[in-house]
Amino acid sequence: MSEAMIWTDQLKRMAVFAEIVDSGSISAAARRLGSTPSALSQQLRLLEQALGLVLLHRSTRRLSLTEAGERYYPACAAMVAQARSAGMALERLRDEPEGELRLAAPIGFGELLAVALEPLRQHPRLRLHLLLDDTPIDLLQSRVDLALRAGQMPDSTLVARSLGGLPRQLCAAPRYLAERGWPQHPRDLAQHDWLGLPPRQGSAEVLEMTGPEGESETVRLQARVLASQVVALQAMAEAGWGIHVAVAKDTRQSIEQGRLVPVLPGWRLSPVPVYAVTPTRDELPAKVRHALAALQAHFQAHPGGSRARD
Repeated sequence: MSEAMIWTDQLKRMAVFAEIVDSGSISAAARRLGSTPSALSQQLRLLEQALGLVLLHRSTRRLSLTEAGERYYPACAAMVAQARSAGMALERLRDEPEGELRLAAPIGFGELLAVALEPLRQHPRLRLHLLLDDTPIDLLQSRVDLALRAGQMPDSTLVARSLGGLPRQLCAAPRYLAERGWPQHPRDLAQHDWLGLPPRQGSAEVLEMTGPEGESETVRLQARVLASQVVALQAMAEAGWGIHVAVAKDTRQSIEQGRLVPVLPGWRLSPVPVYAVTPTRDELPAKVRHALAALQAHFQAHPGGSRARD
């Protein structure tokens, strides 16, 4: 028998001894543990044999601690109490959100998260740590509990749950369109300068567009300007560098103020899908389950999303 197995048996017998003392009799301890008096008596005898000392005086009416038992009992009782405390802590973790929730998302999702995760405010033991970056980070290395990802998910070991989609539109600065001309058809986009995020696969951006009569068009565009943050792309678009594809609500204020105008407004882009991603398929702690539920409820109530950026 290995040393680890010997210690496992020893710890189990120490817990049995503490339960017998707390219960006042072997029979009462057996009822509490769902065992039999003979099984507990055997465990007690084995413990005493291993120690080379008698821990309990046995009589037909009562049990009493020997001097060795009096010295040994406090440590055994403390061990059992620590084990129970550890179990209760895990139960709270499973049932009640607490501790630090590390959540990663693109920078533009900050406002969406502030609204969507509002139900988590009622859990005072929960702390929220947002890691906002348009470049996806390594969930395991950064100890991320939950991440929001926009766009098509590449094959990976991560577990992705679809939340919904965010409507997108093409836009550009009026000065750029005045210089380069207004596209009349998606095919015209190939003649224009394109602003985009670094593609995760390949070197070109692929747009699936649906026209006013239901016709479809697939456009592959090579970017002139790449930026790792969407806010930088919008600033470049407003400065007249080219055409930008953006989440519709992100550009609402710029369009209202005339800094940007919609391009090919009669054509619809496929929404950018949004996923909630966890590192593994293991049982999720309460903090992650509650955050997932809040995000799913938000996207169901707001199918068009919030002021989030792709």
